[in-house]
Amino acid sequence: MAVYNYDVVVLGSGPAGEGAAMNAAKAGRKVAVVDSRREVGGNCTHLGTIPSKALRHSVRQIMQFNTNPMFRQIGEPRWFSFPDVLKSAERVIAKQVTSRTGYYARNRIDLFFGTGSFADEHTIEVVCSNGVVEKLVAKQIVIATGSRPYRPVDVDFQHPRVYDSDTILSLGHTPRRIIIYGAGVIGSEYASIFSGLGVLVDLIDNRDQLLSFLDAEISDALSYHLRNNNVLIRHNEEYERVEGVENGVVLHLKSGKKIKADAFLWCNGRTGNTDQLGLENIGIKVNSRGQVEVDETYRTEVPTVYAAGDVIGWPSLASAAADQGRSAAGSIVDNGSWRFVDDVPTGIYTIPEISSIGKTERELTQAKIPYEVGKAFFKGMARAQISHEPVGMLKLLFHRETLEVLGVHCFGYQASEIVHIGQAIMNQKGEANSIKYFVNTTFNYPTMAEAYRVAAFDGLNRLF
Repeated sequence: MAVYNYDVVVLGSGPAGEGAAMNAAKAGRKVAVVDSRREVGGNCTHLGTIPSKALRHSVRQIMQFNTNPMFRQIGEPRWFSFPDVLKSAERVIAKQVTSRTGYYARNRIDLFFGTGSFADEHTIEVVCSNGVVEKLVAKQIVIATGSRPYRPVDVDFQHPRVYDSDTILSLGHTPRRIIIYGAGVIGSEYASIFSGLGVLVDLIDNRDQLLSFLDAEISDALSYHLRNNNVLIRHNEEYERVEGVENGVVLHLKSGKKIKADAFLWCNGRTGNTDQLGLENIGIKVNSRGQVEVDETYRTEVPTVYAAGDVIGWPSLASAAADQGRSAAGSIVDNGSWRFVDDVPTGIYTIPEISSIGKTERELTQAKIPYEVGKAFFKGMARAQISHEPVGMLKLLFHRETLEVLGVHCFGYQASEIVHIGQAIMNQKGEANSIKYFVNTTFNYPTMAEAYRVAAFDGLNRLF
């Protein structure tokens, strides 16, 4: 057994692991990264964010071709199979792996591919794919092993027509009808993807509103556009059992309903990847979803061990995970790069996409904060008209007395890009955070960004 000594060992090479490793390496620490795959990138690159967003992009292009009259000069509407569309995602994954492998090489970070577990609070044992065991001894260790879909024991995931959000990427055909159980972010995104391919979708939601953490108006808009694209949304439903049959899957609901489809996709919750880490050897306990508890510096109950990313739970976003990992390493090296990540924009890649940051109308009303609303509808924006993307709006919430921007909510074309302009203003101190910025600043025309100017004028015109 070979023994290697490091300042920092990171378990996992997803966004959190990469963020931690790079920050520690930039601070002059000797760093190693352990990953169970033979390629870097973690679940984000191989199973989650990258493939699903690449899939969405391709489906959106297909939808645009099929609905834009200009393309009828080229040919009739075309329908593509799920495996064909998936090939574009595979090409993106390969490019991401190449890029990220280069980052580790340039920063002299050692990579170990195998299953890593704690022997003690300073030692990681890595069982490589060839059976060789390597021992890594470190001053500090960062757990960044991510998460996987939660699988209830009473659902038979061995059935060839039952999938979760990882295994759906191995789907070898295009079903005519699919049941998606769980209408959270992942479920809603896959509902958009499959409906965009012409698949009939039953989206089962155990709540009374889609993505209830969003602004209610945005949530309603998403529901409308999903339904308009042949997604049947069933609210306030719980599964009783999932029955796999020879030619499909039958979902039995507690309400007495039965639904049959060619395929079934489970999208209800995630579990931290902690079961193979040997955490019991160092006294770290996990919650019922396999997640590790940390303090504001991302330190666990064991002083030499930190954790970041999906393995600690909220917000379970790749963007936040990267910052959490970087901050965990910042706590270790004490170079001023630490911050507690709690100001995170949502980025939901449905069709159309959604992004928001700050307070919703519901939250401001409950807090009795006097606010006003400014809106810009994309159907009136020149750039949206040029792009044939009329669906959507930008909604600004601001304090009616101080004019402070309190919330930005966007639905439609480029929403996940647009939101960052508002985020930048909201992060300014004092009077610099003001809706007046948008009316006193010249925006390029035509752009989607000028929606801020339109929304700001709309809101200011409501004041008296």
